[in-house]
Amino acid sequence: MKYLEIENGIIHIKNMDKKLAAIIDRSEKCSIKPKRNYYEMLLRSIIQQQLSISAAASIYKKFLTHFENKPLPEIIINTSHDVLRGLGLSNAKAKYVKDLSEKILAGEINFKGLGKKSDEEIIEILTRVKGIGEWTVHMFLIFTLGRLNILPVGDLGLKRAIMNVYKLKNVPNEKKIKMISKQNCWEPYNSIACWYLWMSLELKD
Repeated sequence: MKYLEIENGIIHIKNMDKKLAAIIDRSEKCSIKPKRNYYEMLLRSIIQQQLSISAAASIYKKFLTHFENKPLPEIIINTSHDVLRGLGLSNAKAKYVKDLSEKILAGEINFKGLGKKSDEEIIEILTRVKGIGEWTVHMFLIFTLGRLNILPVGDLGLKRAIMNVYKLKNVPNEKKIKMISKQNCWEPYNSIACWYLWMSLELKD
């Protein structure tokens, strides 16, 4: 079903937005698909925030290796702060992964049925965790839950891509991004439009 939705979304975006149509023709196929391990994906999002792709991948690999690819909440909360720092996590991120783990074990964050909740409900639930803001939840909605109509207006890469593709003089703010989405009829496939905009940053002229 998701495969057909993505197919329909790509056709929709190509028909509605000529600039994105050109990018779609030069890119690989959109690969947004749901994943099951919500906890691990949130850990990854926290750990990789504000890092370069290579640094983020290196630290996360080190983190996973230490926990033998099974970083469970009950293990994380019993891991000392110094050990987490030694794995490459900043002081703040070490606190954030513990806060996430504690809230899960306390039942404040419950993943059961989370995928059936609305985007707004999920944002409200997950931003209770220290270190998880709207941007992190937007990434979770797109790349973990596979939601196809998310517009992550705070993403710096997306802003840069929009500035390049639509020949803007300045980095677009939230209002401008929403306006471009509306003008080009991205809905109900904002996530797919954003995916191709991110891909545009990798394309060579």
